[in-house]
Amino acid sequence: MDLPTLFGEVVNKKVIGKAAEVQMFSALSNLSSSRFKESFGECKIMLDFIWEQLNQGHWKDVDISWRYAYTIVSVVKALSEYALLRRGDNSFTFDQIMKSCDMGLLMGAPVKDNILARLCSNLREDYQKITKSNFDENQQHGNSTIKESKPTPDSKIDIDVAVKRPKLMQEELVESITAETSINKISCPSIETFRRLYYAAETPVIITDAMEGWPALGNRKWTLDYIKQMAGYRTVPIELGSKYTDESWSQKLMTVREFIDTYIERKTGETDTGYLAQHQLFNQIPELQDDILIPDYCYLGDSEDVDINAWFGPKGTVSPVHYDPKQNFLAQVIGEKYIRIYPYSETDKLYPHDTTLLKNTSQVDIEHPDLERFPRFKDANYVECVLKSGQMLYIPPKFWHFVKSLSVSFSVSFWWE
Repeated sequence: MDLPTLFGEVVNKKVIGKAAEVQMFSALSNLSSSRFKESFGECKIMLDFIWEQLNQGHWKDVDISWRYAYTIVSVVKALSEYALLRRGDNSFTFDQIMKSCDMGLLMGAPVKDNILARLCSNLREDYQKITKSNFDENQQHGNSTIKESKPTPDSKIDIDVAVKRPKLMQEELVESITAETSINKISCPSIETFRRLYYAAETPVIITDAMEGWPALGNRKWTLDYIKQMAGYRTVPIELGSKYTDESWSQKLMTVREFIDTYIERKTGETDTGYLAQHQLFNQIPELQDDILIPDYCYLGDSEDVDINAWFGPKGTVSPVHYDPKQNFLAQVIGEKYIRIYPYSETDKLYPHDTTLLKNTSQVDIEHPDLERFPRFKDANYVECVLKSGQMLYIPPKFWHFVKSLSVSFSVSFWWE
């Protein structure tokens, strides 16, 4: 990995300035000379400086060179930290190193086939070998100082009980589903059948039996413990609040393990809602992407690019009525969700927000509609369903939809054109 050459290829030196360039190459020089402490210190200074540039004005107006620079400095910082950890420096932990990588993935821009994501995978693999070797050695000497990660009873009970939902049928949304409003189901149709009956006709449908080959539902079945094992130390953005239209809504960076402990297993007594929503988790953690498969139906579009997002949270998370501009498959891996869909022709009855930022979001709270303010809403036509694990829901572009998790839930969306 020739980092100096890579830096010169992707970063516009006129944009970042001479001083930043000099410090960058000093950090690279220290890294190559095994002066890891010095390299780490210079990277921290550089990242603070670049952070300031990234947060001046609108994100879209920031020169891409700053994001490339953030990525490359994050690579150098993570390598320096890992080298110091390997030397026995107790001031560094593997979680901190992964956070350095994740901040680069979140704030930077992909370079060299996403060098940071590949670095994370390589470091994780190497670290697992080291910890296993240390564990085996300690076991031989009768000193088990490194504990194996074992499933906790709480996480298994949480999913098993939540998915069964003994009180679900008492919930008004689910009780409201009738034969007239229920979304049709079809078992793994051929691409031509799907194209003719649903894609061309812009008709929502639940597809069953099309996820049977997913490792996430088979030999690498997703559970809370599995997700902790694969991604627990990775830093992700978590939405805080019942829904993104609330004034109290905010975001916070935390590790996946902290998120599960706090907002799903509720180990800390937290009562607020936390949601890992619309996050490109699989770009960040390729090991998880190996557990899912892009539906073949997505390739009916004009582009081979498919945007894949993760939606992971406790029972009760809500996505208010909104539409997305692209074709959408929502695949349910863990748990169940209630979903209501309105065709775009019903837009005038859904009262979209006037602001540009929320023009694709309805002002109506469908669980507690204010019919005095929004009288036409009562006449809006819709279809609805409970999407269960192993099922995929097709949502045509610009079809309004409301989503509420009925249990601990992990969904994967595939957006395509």
